[in-house]
Amino acid sequence: MNSAICDAIRGRRVLGFRYDGGDRTVEPHCHGVSTAGNEVLRAYQTAGFSESGNPVGWKLFEVSKMSALQSQRETFGANRPGYNPNDKGMSSVHCHV
Repeated sequence: MNSAICDAIRGRRVLGFRYDGGDRTVEPHCHGVSTAGNEVLRAYQTAGFSESGNPVGWKLFEVSKMSALQSQRETFGANRPGYNPNDKGMSSVHCHV
């Protein structure tokens, strides 16, 4: 479990990190273990790089592929539309909003 991610989720703080060749800015909603057994973060990306060309929306990030993880001073309010605390992509959850 990544405690920095859980701290950001509890404080509703925006996270920034490098992932798959570019910087990302996300609102973290749920951190846990994927059905494939990887430590993951379900987050709503608001800005930055996207390999798919779509830099905004719900994404599932593998924590092992993140670098330069930083909690921002900026916070987010309500959960983004489409958030599901019973995420089917996760077999267990460490923390969530």
